[in-house]
Amino acid sequence: MDIDHDVLIVGGGLNGPTLALALASAGITSAVIDAAPAAERGRDDFDGRAYALALSSRRMFEALGLWRTLGREAQAIEEIVVSDGRAGEGAAPWFLHFDRAEIDEGPMGHFLEDRFLRRALAAALAAEPRIRVLDATAVVAQIVRPGHVEITLADGRTLRGRLIVGCDGRSSATARRAGIGRVGWDYSQAALVASVEHELPHRGVAHQFFTPEGPLAILPLPGNRSSIVWTETRERAAAIARLDDAAFLAVLRPRFGDFLGAVQLAGARFTYPLGLSLAERFVGERVALVGDAAHGVHPLAGQGLNLGLRDVAALAEVLAAARRRGQDLGAADVLDEYQRWRRFDAATLAAATDGLNRLFSNDHAPLRLLRDLGLGLVNRLPPLRRALIREAAGLGGALPRLLRGRPL
Repeated sequence: MDIDHDVLIVGGGLNGPTLALALASAGITSAVIDAAPAAERGRDDFDGRAYALALSSRRMFEALGLWRTLGREAQAIEEIVVSDGRAGEGAAPWFLHFDRAEIDEGPMGHFLEDRFLRRALAAALAAEPRIRVLDATAVVAQIVRPGHVEITLADGRTLRGRLIVGCDGRSSATARRAGIGRVGWDYSQAALVASVEHELPHRGVAHQFFTPEGPLAILPLPGNRSSIVWTETRERAAAIARLDDAAFLAVLRPRFGDFLGAVQLAGARFTYPLGLSLAERFVGERVALVGDAAHGVHPLAGQGLNLGLRDVAALAEVLAAARRRGQDLGAADVLDEYQRWRRFDAATLAAATDGLNRLFSNDHAPLRLLRDLGLGLVNRLPPLRRALIREAAGLGGALPRLLRGRPL
């Protein structure tokens, strides 16, 4: 049976194209199938988020030749301040402070807007002959055959490959067709996302301010701009989203504070529902799941994209090694190696973000006191603080080659 591509990647968000580029660097061909039209994904207002790229994620983009472009639009993370309090009342006196000077590797990471990462990936895909992009068409069926897998597109075309990789989000149809179930729950919260301009420089300092309704993250961007990820109860977030810009800012300012001077909106506003979603398995018969298709976590730690990129780096390394050994890329033992590498890490981070959200998203007085004292205690233990900084930078555990900045 003729094989059209080694790997069929379903989903053209961020993880899918990055995986295709990583595989191409190892000589593996792929097709990226995306239901959204390329022109739609290329719009500035397609996605308003900014991502906290860990140092290890930056190293992967360097290894793939993308950082020269991305670095021009990125803001280094110099410090992170984590605090607890109530909107309009300011933070409690106990807080946690991370400083890049505490590790030798440099900035803990960079903040980068979705639009710049998406454009760089699209340009790199177009320039790579080992990658075929099929946009504005969905996968409607997948069938495992002896030695290969076959997918059918909405327009009637069929493609054959050794392996399907689902990069199609938390409601992954790839996982569902493979019989892979999910566990998780809704947080009854939503994230309000927007970019703001402010009067004073942020100096590369990111803030995570916990309130009883949910956390407010203030993420520095190049210039006197920041991205906010403002978590509220689902009902209240919907009401705030309906406000005009002036009213939206009036509700935001007491939470944001005046430490950066006057604040105004600098673009469109977005709202995203929040919940936890974890696939029961990361692999099936000739199927692997990556990114949100495998695990969707709360954004409070800013690790969602980094978690997906760790999947990408691990799967690419496993497949590259299998290709060098002459193995079938879709063989069960190859995919099991990927699952063993990634599933525990993803489940651990999902549990940690879930626990933090539950711990801080309430106004229980004794619990508030305990958690605030805990922040202060961690802040006064330099070895523990440095260990947490290294984890935030993505430097812990057994890192795949790409996350260490090394080619496959």
